[in-house]
Amino acid sequence: MSDAISNPLLGLLRDQQMLDDLQLEEINEELNRSENPAIQIIKDLGYMDLDTVLQVIADYLGAAVIPVEAGMVTDELKEILPAETALAHQCVPLGLQDEMLQVAFVDPLDPSKIDELGYVVPFPIQIMVADPSGVQKCLAEAYGGGGGSSIQIESGIADILSEIETTADINPDEVGEVVDAGALDLTADEDSMPIIKFVNLVLLQAVQDRASDIHFEPFEDEFKIRYRVDGALYEMTPPPLHLAMPVASRLKIMANLDISERRLPQDGRISCNIGGRQVDLRLSTLPTQFGESVVLRVLDRSAVSLELESLGFPDSIMDYVKQAIVQPNGIFVVTGPTGCGKTTTLYSCLRRINKPDDKLLTVEDPVEFDIEGIMQVPVKESVGMTFAKALRAFLRQDPDVIMVGEMRDLETSQIAIQASLTGHLVLSTLHTNDAPGAVTRLVDMGVEPFLISSTLMGVLAQRLVRKVCSSCKTSFEPTDQQLELLNLSAQDIGEKQFFYGEGCGDCNDTGYKGRKGIYELLVVSEATRLLINERAPTVVVRQKAVEEGMITLRDDGLRSIFNGDSSIEEVLKYT
Repeated sequence: MSDAISNPLLGLLRDQQMLDDLQLEEINEELNRSENPAIQIIKDLGYMDLDTVLQVIADYLGAAVIPVEAGMVTDELKEILPAETALAHQCVPLGLQDEMLQVAFVDPLDPSKIDELGYVVPFPIQIMVADPSGVQKCLAEAYGGGGGSSIQIESGIADILSEIETTADINPDEVGEVVDAGALDLTADEDSMPIIKFVNLVLLQAVQDRASDIHFEPFEDEFKIRYRVDGALYEMTPPPLHLAMPVASRLKIMANLDISERRLPQDGRISCNIGGRQVDLRLSTLPTQFGESVVLRVLDRSAVSLELESLGFPDSIMDYVKQAIVQPNGIFVVTGPTGCGKTTTLYSCLRRINKPDDKLLTVEDPVEFDIEGIMQVPVKESVGMTFAKALRAFLRQDPDVIMVGEMRDLETSQIAIQASLTGHLVLSTLHTNDAPGAVTRLVDMGVEPFLISSTLMGVLAQRLVRKVCSSCKTSFEPTDQQLELLNLSAQDIGEKQFFYGEGCGDCNDTGYKGRKGIYELLVVSEATRLLINERAPTVVVRQKAVEEGMITLRDDGLRSIFNGDSSIEEVLKYT
């Protein structure tokens, strides 16, 4: 239970013997899998009620438990504790008594944030304990950030749009100076042009709404801006059509791209600082019939945990992956469609084995996250730096482990196999629908079956399904038609419960909040190797794997339904 103690609240509850080791272990596992704070998980699992947990924290800190409301944060308090500081430290000021500033923190057990705040405000800090979700809501309403609510940002966007409407036409080539290489501060309230403020607020709202992608799309009669949250696209109120070109130009300036080139695709990167968080935005432009389409991939380091335990593997798959990534040679492949978390899985594997006595090299298109201690090489097709060329160079760099972003052609696959045969562990990805399909895909590329069977250790297929919102989760009785789609009968489900999200403020009325992985692991056994050598079709390899105990994506999806994590619709959609 050493992991549990790393969370201050769990350590406190254990020290006070208010939870036993089994309960702490279950909470800790859920903490690794979910985005919810420990206090919410304890409440959801029914081990302790909220008031009891808050009182334990208050007794430990020698503080009082109080309710918080946005009206308590006066203009005077906002001057003492401005928005940037409150958002960065995730706290709200509630009063000034006896020359002490009363402050409620989202995490009152984080001493670093409390110490840092003491240096930047002119009064001693008096900690007040409150419901973390209440503090987040108060922070959002009082300052317009932090809690996932975008009310103030949306009103700010509306104000700027009305300001733009009353100004003269905007020249797309005059949308701000060239940006420095350092990180932009999107929350800085500078005397900027309206178009700069508009773009900053759109990006700020997207990041605070946990968007993974932001789409700026010009059409003949309208200009759309859409966010992808938990795999689904949501459209914001469309801005005026004439902003399409200035917005594209501003984004290209932020990424240090050529704004005069509007006929060819371009790729770039933007570094932003949002409330003390470092966020990278990967930008791609595409010339279309009605202007440039711009898509940003949001790479928020603070929102992604690169620990194997946080991926939610079933125990059997976790045990296998831990064994596979410490083998001296062989190929381990993760497969699935774009955006299913393949790279995150491989990064987590690399983090696990990243030790001073091993040399780790990666070639990626592009490098998504920088990992200390690993040599990461980006692909640049324009100068001839391909996966294959990088791999050839890797073999002369004395590596122990090589990660290939994607085995997308015969040459790359052959060199990866050669690296495996000469004593290197190779991790890579493929785009296939399931784990057995990876074998067929390699054969179709032109790789000899005997080379595949002698080097491939295992294939992990994965998908990301949306999680039912814990705040509005509701049980229901599935219909016969729904059970039929899942190939289940009433006898199969017995007393098991099914859940869906009714929709609430926490999940923006979608019924879903966050995502989790479902997995299918093909372990290449002797019987499977024989089938590969015989060029057996995918369906035969799949049947043999199931006979040997492979849990399919659909079956793992059913596990998520029965655990109350996901819904029938999500599992049917992705399996």
